[in-house]
Amino acid sequence: MSLSTAVLRAVPGAFILNSGIGKLGMPAEMAEALQGMAAQGVPPLGKLTPEQFGKFLSYGEIAVGASLLLPFVPRKVAGLGLAAFSGSMMSMYLRTPGMTEADGVRPTQDGTSLAKDSWLLAIAAALLLSEGKKTAED
Repeated sequence: MSLSTAVLRAVPGAFILNSGIGKLGMPAEMAEALQGMAAQGVPPLGKLTPEQFGKFLSYGEIAVGASLLLPFVPRKVAGLGLAAFSGSMMSMYLRTPGMTEADGVRPTQDGTSLAKDSWLLAIAAALLLSEGKKTAED
């Protein structure tokens, strides 16, 4: 694995893994609040119970974070996981009322916390599109 790929994977991997671990066993009220926003971007998430959603979110973040950190997970597989995760975050940002200015793209004060996660989507694209020497990891 190249140094640039390792950096692209390690930084978001550690951050997302830590976030997922922090959400383990979250109270139902917290899960319900997060689920309300998440269902704006990914409507099927609204069909889960808050407890199911809390587990799905925490385990999902742990899986994405771990896939980025584990060097034996192929770059493109880790990139796809990160793309799905960050794409959902961007969908939530773009579809939640009050997150964007009238143009539908620029963040409002409330939307900045979600819009800043667009860097995850850029990292996912870099992992998916990078052309390195062909190894067993690809």
